[in-house]
Amino acid sequence: MNGTRSELHIDGRRLSYLDFGGPGRPLLALHGHLSEADAWSGLARALAPGWRVIAPDQRGHGDSDRASSYTRDDYVADAIALLDHLGISQAVTLGHSGGAITAFQIAARHPGRVAAIVNVEGPVCDLDDGPSALAFVLPMPYTAPDRQALLDAIGPLAPVLGDKLRPTPDGGWRLPFHPQDTVTSEQGTHGDHWPDWTATTCPALFVLASHSQVITPEQGRQIVARRPNTRVAELDGDHFAHATDPEAFTAAVRTFLMTLS
Repeated sequence: MNGTRSELHIDGRRLSYLDFGGPGRPLLALHGHLSEADAWSGLARALAPGWRVIAPDQRGHGDSDRASSYTRDDYVADAIALLDHLGISQAVTLGHSGGAITAFQIAARHPGRVAAIVNVEGPVCDLDDGPSALAFVLPMPYTAPDRQALLDAIGPLAPVLGDKLRPTPDGGWRLPFHPQDTVTSEQGTHGDHWPDWTATTCPALFVLASHSQVITPEQGRQIVARRPNTRVAELDGDHFAHATDPEAFTAAVRTFLMTLS
């Protein structure tokens, strides 16, 4: 089962997305930084046909156009525009990291549009408001004359990003994100998100990685305890546990979705 690549235009900017289709209930899946919609292909196949997964390349990522700003409100507005475009009145919102923040902020600002939330390693309170954790991408070139030159330039990230590089109209190649855009976007996730996380009481699943580099065990306990109707699934892995242990992740999500009426 492969998703169908489509797009919509918002104020002249292309937002590309994968729609895995089917008769199931809609689930909007939002990737984090340095990622793209295809990150959810395995989950979409595993949940079909009961769930129809829709996954955008978020602004500035993948096949979606770069944007002039990357605020929290921007990401929420894009998600609502996509749901409206598809005629979906309500969906489960699922996201990883920064995408998870968007997932619960959609619920906070448009509670009627969200049936449930799956927060995969999305921080609720960032105590370190210092430099971006993704500042290491800043020295990377956005484009290069050929694919190999770009792979050589990104060095250790080549195994991770190699299959995500895009050709450019002039015959060159580019990254699936702009380094400065990515840092700007990541810095926008800093701050206190407790009011948004606790604003709703719809069912929620918080996925915590046992070796997370982002969320401490105590923070994870607080994220679950302070929001009603929230359960936890702890996976053995790091911040990207949904990718490093996809079977356990899929099982946790499927079990949670089965509890929804």
